[in-house]
Amino acid sequence: MPLSIRAGSIAAACCALAMAGCRAEPPPTEQPPEPQAQTELRDAIQAPQQKAAAVEQLLQEGDARQRAAIDAAEGG
Repeated sequence: MPLSIRAGSIAAACCALAMAGCRAEPPPTEQPPEPQAQTELRDAIQAPQQKAAAVEQLLQEGDARQRAAIDAAEGG
């Protein structure tokens, strides 16, 4: 193999290696969800829990009134 072909092959290999290191940064794989979407999901999950807590509070208040009425009727 003549010297000029070998030198050309080495130069081409060096250029190929140099170009391989110059690639652009890859795009991000996944974007985080928008905060608004998380808020809507959280609200959808918490709504029935808040409603149940309000119903429980009403039941406890009604129970307290009923016990007070029974105690008053018994004279105690």
